[in-house]
Amino acid sequence: MANVAAYGREKIKSRVSWAIASFFALLWFLITLIPFAFMVLNSFRKQFDMLTQGVFRLPDPWYFENYPRIIQNGFFGYFMRSVTIVTLALILLLIISALASYPLARMRFKLRSFIYGGIVAMMSIPMHVTLIPIFKMTNWMGLYDNLYSLLGPYVAFALPMSIYILTGFMMTIPKEVEEAAVIDGCNKDSLFYYIFIPLSKSGLSTLAIYNGVTMWNEFAFANTLLQSAAQKTLPLALGQFKGEHSMDMPIILSVLVLSVLPMIILFIVFQDKLVKGMMSGAVKG
Repeated sequence: MANVAAYGREKIKSRVSWAIASFFALLWFLITLIPFAFMVLNSFRKQFDMLTQGVFRLPDPWYFENYPRIIQNGFFGYFMRSVTIVTLALILLLIISALASYPLARMRFKLRSFIYGGIVAMMSIPMHVTLIPIFKMTNWMGLYDNLYSLLGPYVAFALPMSIYILTGFMMTIPKEVEEAAVIDGCNKDSLFYYIFIPLSKSGLSTLAIYNGVTMWNEFAFANTLLQSAAQKTLPLALGQFKGEHSMDMPIILSVLVLSVLPMIILFIVFQDKLVKGMMSGAVKG
């Protein structure tokens, strides 16, 4: 009887826990959904409809001209520049992170702890402290107002966190896998390319999604290092449309919708890899 009573209490606790978790999950879903619904609904209104209609009511009538207008004003130029710089920065970031994480995770050498500690310490450097030095360095190198001047800051500031996460991920790969590969004749290079990289795909995917969202929305460096409209990225386009249409909020909201839509689609497509990458370190080893 005691076991039955204990089982009943545990079952009740489990149901209560699930109910509380479901409540907070629903609450968080609503908190994140409401701003997006606000943007989408009001992007289909005319300039002054937000003042005469409720902002959460369906547009009456639906106005579809905002999106063609922003596309005609060069939106895809900003979009493609953001895609280009984020793609190149992610490729460099993942290559450097993997090359740095492998020896830190699986090799033993004298300066390993010192180097790893220095990388972790770099995570505490505020980004905005470096804006003026990076601006002067970029200007001295002749890269000011060049889209590719963003590669250095984007990769450099994402590296410490990426190496830290990927090193921890590679540490969880069982030693038996490495030992079996060595017995089969793998050297250090083969271990890296044929064993650790394939087994670290989930971790690399997580880093790509996490850093990709950050780089996609980055404003400070882009605003500091880029000046001409021909070089500006998508976050700067928001400021330009705001300046051109300061009273036309539906236009600005249309730009915001098109800006966040790629990240939402990317997350929906790769959410299983993101969750798998975040959980792999907890279940391996």
